[in-house]
Formats: sequence, structure tokens, C-alpha cells
Amino acid sequence: MIDTKTLTQLGAHVEPPQSPETAVLETVPFQRGDGPPAIVRFTCPEFTSLCPVTGQPDFAHIVIDYAPDAALVESKSLKLFMTSFRNHGAFHEDCTVMIGRRIVAATKPLWLRIGGYWYPRGGIPIDVFWQTGASPEGAWLPDTGVAPYRGRG
Repeated sequence: MIDTKTLTQLGAHVEPPQSPETAVLETVPFQRGDGPPAIVRFTCPEFTSLCPVTGQPDFAHIVIDYAPDAALVESKSLKLFMTSFRNHGAFHEDCTVMIGRRIVAATKPLWLRIGGYWYPRGGIPIDVFWQTGASPEGAWLPDTGVAPYRGRG
């Protein structure tokens, strides 16, 4: 059984962080085992941040795939982290890469990729992709499941 005594958010009432910088990403131990690495996917189809210029909301479908090594990101802390962007003004590219880098810093995975599929503002959708390097040998990497923009549905 995993010791959860060090987790401060899981099972507790926690106010959403006011910014991504103050959000805490917690981890739990992971035993990788033999064979190809597992790929863990988080999908956030209703991600929201703010335009840093106008303050208007921006919306995205975020897909995060990672191959954990010794730690998993705890999902409640990830949800709170993602929610913290609702008050955060940053460009699409900055938000997408910041999410990926924070997860890498917290979990030190074998590999991570993130896709930010941003809905149009001014008539142009912006898709942002970032990864830590080549995908792990032998790992099954499914398609992200997000179609190129055609009304995203």
C-alpha cells in the first residue's frame, strides 16, 4: 500500500491556487517493473487561461502523455494546478510549455509530451506541442485523439 501521509491535497478540502506558480504538484511512488515503460495520459478538454493582453478567456484541449520512472503526478494536485490557469494571463505557447515543464520537474519522468489544442481567437487556432526528447523504445504511444481543427468536436 502506498503511504499517502505526505500528500496535502488528496482527501482534503483545498482552495484552488491563485496562480500556477503557487500551485503544488504532488507525487506518489511508482514501481516501473520490467519491459517497456507504461504511458500515462491526462486529458483536459476544458482548459482555460486568460489572454495576457485583453484578459479574455482562452480555451484549449490539453493532452499530456508521460512515461513515469519512480513517481506519478497525483491527479488531484494536477487538477488544481490546471485550474490555477483560469486566473493566469499568458500566451498559448507559454501555458502549454509551462505545464509540461512543471510536471517534468515534479516527477522526473523517462519522457513526456504535451499537446495544447487551442480554440480560435481572431479566427486562428494555435496548436502547441512540446516533449522532452525521443519517445521510449518499445512504449505504445496512442494518437492524441484530437482532430485537426474543423470546429473541434
